[in-house]
Amino acid sequence: MGNADLRQLASLRDVSFTALEGSVVAIDAHNWLYKYLTTTVKWTTEEAYTTGSDQEVANLIGIVQGLPKFFDHDLTPVFVFDGGVTELKEDEVQRRREKREDAQQQLAEAQAEGDRIEASRLEAQTQHLTTTIHETSRGLFDRLDIPYLEAPAEGEAQCAYMARRGAVDFVGSEDYDSLLFGAPRTVRQLTSKGDPELMSLEATLEELELTLEQLVDVGILCGTDFNEGLDGVGPKTALQGVQKHGDLWGVLQERGETISHADRIRELYFDPPVTAEYNLDLDIDPDIDSARSYVVDEWEVDPSEVTRGFDRLESSLVQTGLDDWT
Repeated sequence: MGNADLRQLASLRDVSFTALEGSVVAIDAHNWLYKYLTTTVKWTTEEAYTTGSDQEVANLIGIVQGLPKFFDHDLTPVFVFDGGVTELKEDEVQRRREKREDAQQQLAEAQAEGDRIEASRLEAQTQHLTTTIHETSRGLFDRLDIPYLEAPAEGEAQCAYMARRGAVDFVGSEDYDSLLFGAPRTVRQLTSKGDPELMSLEATLEELELTLEQLVDVGILCGTDFNEGLDGVGPKTALQGVQKHGDLWGVLQERGETISHADRIRELYFDPPVTAEYNLDLDIDPDIDSARSYVVDEWEVDPSEVTRGFDRLESSLVQTGLDDWT
């Protein structure tokens, strides 16, 4: 999910929602859904989001609770889902799987000991986006007429591409890799309380006196979703090395080290698989009743968990002029 160390180098500033009003935001769908999924699982009883056939759809609660925040502030979200896993990312995917399996073992132990607090924490750590979660998320978006698309590979790369083309105003993601994919402006903390945070690529490059290509080299030295960083090399050391030598290769030569597939990783950031074949219909016309029935009746979600979210969603859409919903 990106290198959090890049926060030490990125140009970040708080921004009010008022300053963002009227904007279109390309949302890294996996990133956004996972945040709400884990929060829902941590603070909601399992029975509220588990169907009679034992399918878990905590994502539906998360979506209903999370979407109103956009429309309350006159923001139009466009959700971008990851496509196929890039070959170079397979090691990272395996690492995350092993981490979940370890958490599942600890969860079983906590449950056996009757430690509800620890069990709740670990339950959140074991979550991942299942086939059911993918299908029901899209099903709910369809009924709410929320625009979404499928990226060829990395959703963040597709978001950045759309932002560079001017199809959207901002990328919405908690990850810092959006910088490396060239997103001009990224809005963070859209799933948190309070005002969001604006991350600017132009300001970052100016402050660090780097080109985008050099920033990517810094990221690779620290570690990305596609590679582990060099031992003992954090963001400041990587920055100093690239400023001194000009690029990744000069740093590696001085240190006498190598990074597997470094040239291919660079290419993934410079020229990632993206598509220009998208048609964004931003005239949202949601069917609130159908969406509510889909969540509560079809997927058996406890109505008390989504009533307030649907009420907020209905109210915010009316306030933003979308009062012709059926």
